[in-house]
Amino acid sequence: MSRIQAIFRPTVAEEVTTSSVTDNTKEDKEISVSGGAIALGSDGPQPELPTEDAQDGVQNIEAVTLAWSKASLIMVFLNIWLLYLVNAFSSAILYSLIPFVTSGFESHSLLNVIYIVSDAMSAALFVPLAKILDVWGRAEGFLIMTVFTALGLILMAACNSLATFCAAYVFYSLGTRGMTYCVDVITADVSKLKNRGLAYAFTSSPYIITAFAGPKASDDFYYHISWRWGFGCFAIIFPVVAAPLYFVLKVNLSKAKQQGILSAEKSDRTLLQSIWYYMVQFDILGVSLFSIGLTVFLLPFTLATSAPNGWSSGYIIAMLVVGFVVLGLFVLHEMLVAPVPMLNYKLLSDRTVIGTCLLGATYQISYYCWANYFTSFLQAVNNLTLAQAGYVGNTFNVVSGVLLFFIGYSIRRTGVYKWLLYIAVPLYLFAQGLMIYFRRPNQSVGYLIMCQVFISIGGSIFIIIQQVAILAAVDHQHVAAALALLYVVGTVGGAIGATISGSIWTNTFQKALERYLPESALPDLETIYGDLDTQLSYPMGSEERLAIQASYGYAQTRMLAAGTALMGLCLVWVLFIKNINVSKINQVKGMVF
Repeated sequence: MSRIQAIFRPTVAEEVTTSSVTDNTKEDKEISVSGGAIALGSDGPQPELPTEDAQDGVQNIEAVTLAWSKASLIMVFLNIWLLYLVNAFSSAILYSLIPFVTSGFESHSLLNVIYIVSDAMSAALFVPLAKILDVWGRAEGFLIMTVFTALGLILMAACNSLATFCAAYVFYSLGTRGMTYCVDVITADVSKLKNRGLAYAFTSSPYIITAFAGPKASDDFYYHISWRWGFGCFAIIFPVVAAPLYFVLKVNLSKAKQQGILSAEKSDRTLLQSIWYYMVQFDILGVSLFSIGLTVFLLPFTLATSAPNGWSSGYIIAMLVVGFVVLGLFVLHEMLVAPVPMLNYKLLSDRTVIGTCLLGATYQISYYCWANYFTSFLQAVNNLTLAQAGYVGNTFNVVSGVLLFFIGYSIRRTGVYKWLLYIAVPLYLFAQGLMIYFRRPNQSVGYLIMCQVFISIGGSIFIIIQQVAILAAVDHQHVAAALALLYVVGTVGGAIGATISGSIWTNTFQKALERYLPESALPDLETIYGDLDTQLSYPMGSEERLAIQASYGYAQTRMLAAGTALMGLCLVWVLFIKNINVSKINQVKGMVF
């Protein structure tokens, strides 16, 4: 118990700082007490205050951690764990159901389009959301994302067309990714840097449960209830589970104001002054340039396959050029004009930040080169059920749920993290290379699971090291911005990976079907290409099923080869990252983990 109490203690209690005091001076000195630091001066004990020059949202969360109790801290972690459980459960169900939903609209091959559109929109979300967290507060940003999540789930449950479903999925994706981002920022706010790996490991551990429960629930929803209820039930569950975290933050913020830790004075700004203040603080011009530029730049990755001349179509080229130019204007605005820039130049030029972002982007590109059609492959080629395919597809969640604790603990004990990347990158490359051979017909599922385990070990290390490394390179004021940057490059990487996957799929799978299908099945080529249920309707061993299996193998090996080649770049990106000793950095204040 004493070790647990030692972990859940105020950051400022790690050291006792005593300033020199003479008979002729009244300089303050700081001592450690349970619950925070108290400054002793001529006016008696004074509570430690939030960082004076930080933005309002950062001051608010520092005031909360300075004011709340250990019970509140534990309650927040438990609520975050429960929120991750629900999010992981819904994600596992959606991962299994979406291929069938798109097939129901005879659009299975448009699966990647949905993911790319949602990735493009989500990538443009994180930086503006970071500004909301920094200017308004963590609770307010979290509330907005909860509303988006519930709205998306309601629309998905009620949709009657692919267009409506795609729009609903975008809302859901914005909400869930935004919620996850907000929770990650809050987790960083309430944990010491050296313990942050353990904190993220704890909040991610529910994926162990949902890796098994999610696929089984998906099977029951699709075959025995309705896929619509697979979405609809979470529209009720999400707000109920999310509400406690919002209220704990708001109640303790009010407590901090009552204790005098944070000023409760109302602003004397007029309406116009308030509008101008928030325009400056939110960097409205910068947010607009970034969101518009990134969206316009990423849309061609979705539209190119349906354009008359593909990538050489005039409007595709124009969108790429305009998007790139607008993003360039965003960079110039941030460097030269913005009074309160979203991402300061020091952050963008730090080699650890650059290396971490390049590592995250490359990893996401490589992964999504092959991941989106994996469960379809398992069902069509290996004849697994929907639930069984989900179990195999969720191998990562099981392995990472356990391994992250060991990674987090090793960082806490050693204070450094870079040595783990020297293990992870070669292992991931080796495993993904093996899958090129094993992901084809007439191969044992056991070998696929083995490769998935190796990939999960490497991927788990990537995920947690990226978060710890980029946060170690910044101060508390820039935690939200740094995580937003990591989320942006990761999401853009996922969109690019899905685009590569979709291009390979479009140019290999259908052509392979034309080559392998018997003549009697060729009139149904489009239906087979676009409908997973039709593919599964042919019995194992039939000419049609063997042709479908051979076509999957032909496409998947090429997807994996592309992903493996790109992943080799990570051997270079690791060299950019500094091996910062996180045990020597005090980043947060108050009662933290």
